[in-house]
Amino acid sequence: MTRLIRVELLKLRTTRLTYGLFATAIGLTVLFSTLEASRASSSFVASLSTAAGQNSVITGGVLALLFAAVLGVTVSSGEFRHETATTTYLGTPKRSRVLVAKSIAGACGGAVFGFTGWLIATGVGLGFVAAQGYRGQIGDATMARYAAGHIVAGALLAAIGVGVGSLIRSELAGIIGVLVWAVVIESIVGGLYNAVQPYLPYTAATTLAGSVLGGAAFGPDHGEPSSASPLPFAAATALLAVVAVVISAIAARTTVVRDIS
Repeated sequence: MTRLIRVELLKLRTTRLTYGLFATAIGLTVLFSTLEASRASSSFVASLSTAAGQNSVITGGVLALLFAAVLGVTVSSGEFRHETATTTYLGTPKRSRVLVAKSIAGACGGAVFGFTGWLIATGVGLGFVAAQGYRGQIGDATMARYAAGHIVAGALLAAIGVGVGSLIRSELAGIIGVLVWAVVIESIVGGLYNAVQPYLPYTAATTLAGSVLGGAAFGPDHGEPSSASPLPFAAATALLAVVAVVISAIAARTTVVRDIS
């Protein structure tokens, strides 16, 4: 198993798409964090002199979590796109071991994406706070929790992405599916049914990273107050882990064991 994990990590480090996704995640995080901070004291974002305003800016790294999930999809479905799946899966008698190795490698990459998103958003946010002469309202313990939340959320979303990519096999369909789910479906469902909102995977990941419910939603429901409460750290982690295991288990019993042409 150790050898398989090392092989998957090597593939991850030597694939150009990994660095393309990483660069895109960095660029968009810088852009949206800057836009969020520049809109402070408006009707959209509270003043950076308040804890709410600072919190909304330093949690802007949740955008990188989307790219962590996309990375996970490419880790598994990329084998079929580049026609290397035959060598990878047929070279290991138990294909489920390959899936586990891919999930672990994807989780490692997702953790890097998550931490980088937190680091950039926090840096941009605190830079604006300092430039305007305000005092920091977010304690060190809370900052550390947000950092841990970004890392855990990024890792688990990437593991979910690996399961999705293994289940669908099509890289394009998998990426579109992940983006549509997070950007469209969760925003609509969460806006209509507040009681369900905390249990939606991407939403749970963003609250794990410190965002308020609805704070990471897209469209007209972005930032809308919710009548529900976010899941505790441990519960959100468990939810994402269960989703990753369930999707991977379904893939292991269906598409992973199918013949590869």
